[in-house]
Amino acid sequence: MAAKDDSVDARIPALCPAPISQILYTAWHHDLAGLKPLLKEPESARVQEPTTGESPLHAAIRACAPANQGALADDDVEERAKAVVHELLMSGAIWNSLDNNDETPGCVAARLGLQGLYTLCVEAGVRAELLFGLLDGYEELESDDGEDEDEGESEVQDGGEAKEGENANGNAEPDGAAEDVEVVVESEQTFVPKRAGGPDVNSKDYLRSDLTYSDGKLIDSAQNGVMMAWETSIMRASVDALLPGLAVGRRILNIGFGMGIIDSMFAETHPSKHHIIEAHPAVLEHINSPGSKFGKEWEASGPSGGAYKVHSGKWQEVVPKLLEQGETYDAIYFDTFGEDYNQLRMFFTEYVPGLLEEQGRFGFFNGLGADRKICYDVYTQVVEMHLSDAGLDVEWQELGVDMKDLEKEGEGDWEGVRRRYWTLDKYRLPTCTLMG
Repeated sequence: MAAKDDSVDARIPALCPAPISQILYTAWHHDLAGLKPLLKEPESARVQEPTTGESPLHAAIRACAPANQGALADDDVEERAKAVVHELLMSGAIWNSLDNNDETPGCVAARLGLQGLYTLCVEAGVRAELLFGLLDGYEELESDDGEDEDEGESEVQDGGEAKEGENANGNAEPDGAAEDVEVVVESEQTFVPKRAGGPDVNSKDYLRSDLTYSDGKLIDSAQNGVMMAWETSIMRASVDALLPGLAVGRRILNIGFGMGIIDSMFAETHPSKHHIIEAHPAVLEHINSPGSKFGKEWEASGPSGGAYKVHSGKWQEVVPKLLEQGETYDAIYFDTFGEDYNQLRMFFTEYVPGLLEEQGRFGFFNGLGADRKICYDVYTQVVEMHLSDAGLDVEWQELGVDMKDLEKEGEGDWEGVRRRYWTLDKYRLPTCTLMG
């Protein structure tokens, strides 16, 4: 991979519009007194250089690179940068805006080894995610007609968040007078990140799509990787964590069959109850195909009627019925596809406390934000807070991920897969238990 050019001339080129370059240069030189008047309008903290995508946050952090300090290097440079970054975040700077290197400000801080600045970016991301979660909740409470609200109308400061394909460029008047600062968005001066406009993966479309089992992977008709064989070591560690000592005779619930990797491992422990919930018609057809380990013969082999069962349908429809029937489990695992974090949160908040035995354990595939380190770190903190709100303790086990065949888009294990959904060499495995 070619080295990135972090010089000021590369990041803020001569053709950068003057109002944008004024803010970027001021942030780059950590001139807090000069920056404050420019930030009276919230959008001015979110401007981006039209060709490089450099934002004030990027600039303040990138200026700390050793190559940029030169003869002016001193021990206080990162502290001055922290003050500027804090001010920008409090003024509405977007913590996860992308530049033309596909880096967020936090990605730049991590690459340059600036841990203090990286932590500020993570904390801003956590605040933004928690706030968006609250706003989503209020929208759900207020929406009786089922129609989607226009999320774009919400203004979020204190480290606002850029959703996929979203940016917030603007121009400020160059005279520097606080009352005269005005943000003007002009399409020809708008930076569009590489990932903008990518297709959304949602449950409704996924459940209608065709699936293909081949070469150690399960992919949908849009070439999205639903499940892949490289996840096997993670599934093995998950089973070991949920069933200490691989105890036999436990009661198990798994949501999301996929390739059947984890269910095969669960079955090896000879559980007294093994329930599977699967919604996709093609997966259900696969389960009932000749040679499957989990078809009708498997269901009939259970120690009692209904002990081994594949429940067909969406978990949102099946799980309430299990609760009504008084079903409880020693181990619960959750790994669905095409659903956002809100569905996982709903599951562990509304259903896990009622389904899990007192000494039981709950786990899930932790791919939250796994396309970049900072998003993974943000979601680790967010989900831990939400688990605590739901009355669940969580312990994290860090596992190494062999990246040999996972490093390059479209190559190795990603051949024939549209999107590289995992980019990290570490996996955080969650094991959750009821508090108290």
